[in-house]
Amino acid sequence: MSEMTIAPQVTDRTGTAPHAPTLDVVIPVYNEEHSLGSCVWRLLSHLESFPFSARITIADNASTDGTLAVANALAADFDNVQVMHLDRKGRGRALRAAWLASDAAVVAYMDVDLSTDLNGLLPLVAPLVSGHSDIAIGTRLDPASRVVRGPKREFISRSYNLILKAALRAHFSDAQCGFKAMRTDIAQVLLPVVQDGEWFFDTELLILAQRCGLRIHEVPVDWVDDPDSRVDIVDTARKDLQGVWRLRRAFATHALPIADLRVELERKPLTARLPLTLAAA
Repeated sequence: MSEMTIAPQVTDRTGTAPHAPTLDVVIPVYNEEHSLGSCVWRLLSHLESFPFSARITIADNASTDGTLAVANALAADFDNVQVMHLDRKGRGRALRAAWLASDAAVVAYMDVDLSTDLNGLLPLVAPLVSGHSDIAIGTRLDPASRVVRGPKREFISRSYNLILKAALRAHFSDAQCGFKAMRTDIAQVLLPVVQDGEWFFDTELLILAQRCGLRIHEVPVDWVDDPDSRVDIVDTARKDLQGVWRLRRAFATHALPIADLRVELERKPLTARLPLTLAAA
C-alpha cells in the first residue's frame, strides 16, 4: 500500500492534463503553514524566466498544522503546483516518494526556508537537462560560495564532510546542502536502493552515485542560515554517523549491488586516474 496521496490532480485551465514538465522542484515541508505560501510565490516568479517548463511539488511530511490546507490552496490557484501528502515524517522519505512519482525529465529539491539563493537553480539543473551530468548539488564549502551562518553549524558541516572523505572516500564537497537535482531516469534506478528516510538520505544517495561512476556536478551557492530552523543538530549528527557506519559496513561486506547498478546505468567501473605525464606517454 502506498504511503502517499497526490491531490489535487495537476491540470491546465481547460481541465486537461498538461504535458510532462522538464523540471519538477520538490519542496518537502513539515508544519510550515506560515512560510510555505511566500516560498512558493517566490519560486514561481523565479521559474518564469526559465527556458523550459517547470512544476513545483509540495511534499507534505504528515504536518499537524494547516500546511496541507495551504498547499492545496496553492495547487488550486496554480496549474504548475501539485501536492503530495505522506502519512510519515522524513525528508528523505518525502523526496524518494515525490521523485519516484515524477514524470519530469529532471527532479530537484530545495528547503522551504529558501536559505539557498534561487539564482543558483538554473546552473544547478542545466547540466542535467543537457545530459552532461547525472546529479547536481549546491555546495556551501567551495571557495566561491558565500555563506552566512554561525560558527557551530560551520564547524559541524565541515567536520561531517571530512568524515565522509575519510570513511567513505567521498569526492563531493557538501553532502547536506538542501539544494540538489538529478535526472529522473537515474533516480528511478538509485532511489529504491537508498535505505534512509531522513537526513542521511542525501549522503547515502551521493555515495551510491559516486560508487556507480555517475557524474556529480557541484554549484557554489549563496546561502544564509535560517535562525528559526527546527532541525536538531545533535540528533541529526548522531544519525548521520550511524548512517556512515552502516554504509561503510555494507561496502566492506559487498552487501550493495553496485556492479548491477553500474550495468543498469551503463557506467563502467571506476578506474584510478593516471598522472598526466604517464597518461601522455
